[in-house]
Amino acid sequence: MATYECKQCGMAVNASCAKCDRPLVDDILKLDDGTEVQISRCPDCEGKIKSPSCCGAEMVCNL
Repeated sequence: MATYECKQCGMAVNASCAKCDRPLVDDILKLDDGTEVQISRCPDCEGKIKSPSCCGAEMVCNL
């Protein structure tokens, strides 16, 4: 399971899919302009969300 942590305050989040109850995994979404966005993805239903934020900044997942 991907664990996202705030580099400012240390808050950490684990996420799972509400549809299939599977742990979300860390992934990268490549946009048409070449930009890469860190996301969380369900390995079963392939649903995607933007990774969480805390303290006004993106939380990071270190695999």
